[in-house]
Amino acid sequence: MSSTDPASDQNAGQRHTALDAVHRALGATMTDFAGWDMPLRYGSERDEHHAVRTRAGLFDLSHMGEITVTGPQAAALLDFALVGNIGAVKAGRARYTMICRADGGILDDLIVYRLAETEFMVVANASNAQVVLDALTERAEGFDAEVRDDRDAYALIAVQGPESPGILAAVTDADLDGLKYYAGLPGTVAGVPALIARTGYTGEDGFELFVRPEHAVELWQALTKAGQGAGLVPCGLSCRDTLRLEAGMPLYGHELSTSLTPFDAGLGRVVKFDKDGDFVGRTALEAAAERAASQPPRVLVGLVAEGRRVPRAGFAVVAGGEVIGEVTSGAPSPTLGKPIAMAYVDAAHAAPGTTGVGVDIRGSHEPYEVVALPFYKRQK
Repeated sequence: MSSTDPASDQNAGQRHTALDAVHRALGATMTDFAGWDMPLRYGSERDEHHAVRTRAGLFDLSHMGEITVTGPQAAALLDFALVGNIGAVKAGRARYTMICRADGGILDDLIVYRLAETEFMVVANASNAQVVLDALTERAEGFDAEVRDDRDAYALIAVQGPESPGILAAVTDADLDGLKYYAGLPGTVAGVPALIARTGYTGEDGFELFVRPEHAVELWQALTKAGQGAGLVPCGLSCRDTLRLEAGMPLYGHELSTSLTPFDAGLGRVVKFDKDGDFVGRTALEAAAERAASQPPRVLVGLVAEGRRVPRAGFAVVAGGEVIGEVTSGAPSPTLGKPIAMAYVDAAHAAPGTTGVGVDIRGSHEPYEVVALPFYKRQK
């Protein structure tokens, strides 16, 4: 994805998306993310956050890892390699799922798009793309299917927010009204061939557009022009993180890791034991499901600050002078106007409304209210 651009050599080994020059021309503050030089913010991350909640935001997500799986047994391979029932996904639809180790630990959370009867696109997190590619390649042995690294074949641009359908409709004749959440269809956007997916990571309505890298700048500029009257602004990874946190969406390396199973993370619903055949991690996950049903481990909850101090990942959650959990993600919430966090806490302290819970912020036990996730849910 344009990592061969000579201008990218100032940081050896760092990859640059096809939109790198656009971000710099817009004055973006850049940051390293999983080996990619990505826009953190363009101006105020709070303003970018509010734009997505009330109007629309434009994101470069080209660091995500696309892996194509094709062949007569592509569905069977994915049913074996992943915890979801991928064979049941209809062409044109997508499914949120996970890939686990044999011991049930989460290697990554994924979105899988079924592009055709024997063609799937697996989208992995940037930091785990190689791990997922290697695992799928290893698990493909014995299946009549091909696993292909397509990370260089795509740029990914997202337009998110309540104004996003109108903005996108101005530059495509695709049937957006008929495109359901977690569905994708091939189309043309601003004259550019694209996979148009109604997915996102912000808690708002929106679209993710997979295009060839050489078309990324043209598409970005067309969407920017189409969104001028609707308040569309370019958005960086910083506001994407506060948006997903408010929406209670997990982030790998924070709420998800190899030390946790989907059941530990409160996402056991993605594991489909009723699908045909064995799958990697089944035995361990069956045991994890039993443990979660009889004696829940720590539970992922929301925490809302009573004060102004912001919790960060790794901070201890306390009650009665005892450590009862750990913060996994924390930030000021632009929508709520208070600091918020997600944390794993002992089940005895996990009920919404539980009192006497605090976060140890540099030696001071700051009071927090336990709430149900998500913190924010958009009006349909």
